[in-house]
Order: sequence, then structure tokens, then C-alpha cells
Amino acid sequence: MSKRVLTARTLTTESGAPVADNQNSTSAGVGGPLLLQDQHLLEKLARFNRERIPERVVHARGSGAYGHFEVTDDVTGFTHADFLSEIGKRTEVFARFSTVADSLGGADAVRDPRGFALKFYTEEGNYDLVGNNTPVFFIKDPIKFPDFIHSQKRDPFTGRQEPDNVWDFWAHAPEATHQVTWLMGDRGIPASYRHMNGYGSHTYQWTNAQGEAFFVKYHFKTNQGIRSLSSEQAAELAGKDANSHQTDLLQAIERGVHPSWTLYVQLMPAAEAADYRFNPFDLTKIWPHKDYPLQRVGRLVLDRNPDNVFAEVEQAAFSPNNFVPGIGPSPDKMLQGRLFAYADAHRYRLGVNHTQLAVNAPKAVEGGALNYGRDGLMAVNGQGRGAKNYEPNSYDGPAETGRPLSAPLAVSGHTGTHEAPLHTKDDDFFQAGELYRLMSEDEKSRLVANIAGGLSQVSRDDVIEKNLAHFHAADPEYGKRVEEAVRALRED
Repeated sequence: MSKRVLTARTLTTESGAPVADNQNSTSAGVGGPLLLQDQHLLEKLARFNRERIPERVVHARGSGAYGHFEVTDDVTGFTHADFLSEIGKRTEVFARFSTVADSLGGADAVRDPRGFALKFYTEEGNYDLVGNNTPVFFIKDPIKFPDFIHSQKRDPFTGRQEPDNVWDFWAHAPEATHQVTWLMGDRGIPASYRHMNGYGSHTYQWTNAQGEAFFVKYHFKTNQGIRSLSSEQAAELAGKDANSHQTDLLQAIERGVHPSWTLYVQLMPAAEAADYRFNPFDLTKIWPHKDYPLQRVGRLVLDRNPDNVFAEVEQAAFSPNNFVPGIGPSPDKMLQGRLFAYADAHRYRLGVNHTQLAVNAPKAVEGGALNYGRDGLMAVNGQGRGAKNYEPNSYDGPAETGRPLSAPLAVSGHTGTHEAPLHTKDDDFFQAGELYRLMSEDEKSRLVANIAGGLSQVSRDDVIEKNLAHFHAADPEYGKRVEEAVRALRED
């Protein structure tokens, strides 16, 4: 008797059985009610109900691509990270870009920071660098983060983003003035993901082979040039194509126009941090380039689109705590909070075994990570028959190296809820004023108009006054112009 073999063109159920009819459900006679025995129908409907996973609370709407990072300059004096160990060395990378505040169904062309997340599949494990397209952020302590995001997302009563909530939070967070100036300025709406810079934003630590520690900030400068949209251009584009940034990135790569960025770093010897004029671990501050010049490291190129957006973009999991030898954390409070929060978000959304998904799996070791974690939802990596699930053991299981990834951080003092230590220039407004004074007259006019457009919609006068005080403190002209613009809009 001949054996019937399924071919690549045979439609099957989840269990692999061939499907006889995918157009008509099984019924009790012609026109009769449907039968519970129709396994194929029930399976299709049940799977359809479960196709979506919880979207990210922030950075929900995103796009991604694969590529590589190539070292162009020697940085071995600052870090012993293997993927940065020699000029010409290439490392596979997956990148994800995103808006921050809106949901998965939002538009790309909106005034919002952009996530800039990179996963380096290094020979020493995955290194995740999770930053934004801005070098600073709105807050400096992670305990404020849930409240900040609540103020920026949809109001639980009205179901929409409320200017009252947005500006009320900023009124009570003077440290946000610097980032607000960035967001409301000309770079607040990138024309595409290809035409924006990326920053690690946080301060990280590099350690060289001799154990010397350096604090580092990452700057990915777009080689396509900076291009941004005005508020009017963005509104028009969002109405025509809500997926404008996704469309641009996908089509550019498909036609062979591969976007690239040049990586530069700022490096501060660890001993200089305590006496620097700004707190070097404050996410609302930059390090001026005249103090710590940019040093070139390499080139990031994206040249391959994902085959499946859900599997590879939505399920991509980036965690700032994924370090490799030679790179580690700093005392940056926001970074410290994210070391927990990001990995925890992925365990909730994707399950404890999310690192076994192809886009997240390390490529350093054949078969995935080597450790003693077992089981859990969707576990697929059994670590081999008979492998022990405890350590230490007498069966040649994976063992510790005894070599720390980075230099230890010095700590002192008493436990407690402390404000960050003040450095000589550590106020909330100086750098915001410096940024304003760097702008051309046209840039200042657009900045003032963008701020006034939102602030004038706030219903409470005291909230408006608190925000105006921040702009006055940053620069008297800045504050005066915003105040006059807000007054004019409210009088109309």
C-alpha cells in the first residue's frame, strides 16, 4: 500500500493533520447549526483569540531591522569587550526604533522621543544598549517613572492624552525643562528613523584589561543627515500614512539603501566623576563636548528586514542589564531602575523563557544560554539529557568564571531616600538655557510656538505659571517669549 506524504503545499492543523476544507465549517446538515466536533474551526478561532500579547506599556509602536556593527577605531585602552577588540571586527545586530507614549495603533509622525535599542549578538553573549534619540530624559529618579508615564498616556477618564496631565507633571518636575526644550524643538519629530541620531542617554562604565574604569556615553550619529518635520508636516503625514516611519525603513532596506550610523563615545576617567561640574550620572544632563570630546568607535549598518514583524520586532526583548565583559553599569539612578524594570516587563509580556526566542537568543554558545534555569511557560531548551539543574555539581555543568564583567562601584554613607548629590553646576535649568541659546532665531520661534500650543490648552492658571517659571529660570528671554505666546493664544 502506498504511503501518502504531506507536501509543503498541504494545509494542516496545529497537530499536523491535513485540512480537508478550509472554507466551510462542519454543520448538522445543510444550513444547520455548527458542530462542536469541528476541531479545525475551534482551533482556528481559539488561536485567533490569542494572537496578541500585551503590548509594551511604553515604546509599544516600533520598527526593527538586522545589520552589523564594525569597529573602525581602537578603543582597547578603555574596554576589554571582545566585540570592540580590533579594527574591522563585525558583530551582528538587531535594532528596534519606537515612539514612547502612544499605543501600538498610534501614528509614527508624532512629537515624542524615539526609542533607539540595539542588541549586539557578541561572542561573549548578548549586549543590549537601550537608549533614545535624545541625550537626556525628563526625570532623574526611577521612582517617578510610573507617574511620569501615566501623565503622558491616555487619561483613565477621558481616554485621551490630556494637556492638563502632561503639563501638570512637568510643572512639578523642574528637571524636565531640558528634555522639554529638546522635545518641543526642531528635532522633536524625526522625518524617519533613518534621519535621527541615537544615544545611550545613560552613563555606562567601560573597563579595560588593566582594570581601569571609565564612564562612557554613546552617540550614534546618523550618516543620512538629520531630517525633522514641523508640527504641520507631521500632522499631514500622520493622516496620510500612520505607518510612515515603518514604511520608510522597510522600503529603504528592500531597495538596497542601507541606513547607517557612526558611533562616537565620550569617555570620563572614573576618578574625575566626583568633581565634575555636572553630576555625570544625572540623566537630565549632558556632558559638554568641550569637556569630553567625541571619540569615534565604529559604524552601525542595517541591511535586512525581519521576516515576521510580530516574531522579531514585537517579541524582541532589550534589557539594559544584558552586559558583556568590559561593560557595566554606573550609579545613574534611572539606569539602575531600568536594570530591573525592562527584564521584568519582558517576563510579564513574553514569559520567563523569552530569551529562547530566536530574536533574543544569544549566539555566543551553540544551543543558547548555559545556566540552571529550567521549565516555565514555553520552555524549549532542556540543556541536554541528564543535565543537572543545580550548581555547584560534580557532573561538569557550566561553572562561574570568577572574572567580574566590570570594575566595582564605590559606595559609602547610610541607606535612605537621598536626593542626588549636587555638583557645582547642578541646577535644573542651566543646560536647558544653554540649549536655547544655541538655537537660531527661527529655531527659537518654532520652539516657543510648540510649547505655547500645548501649554495654552491647560485649564489651571497655577500649572501654567509653574511651567513658565521653569522657562524663565532657564533663560529670561526664553521665559518671556513663551509667556507672551501663551497669553496671546489664551486671549484668542
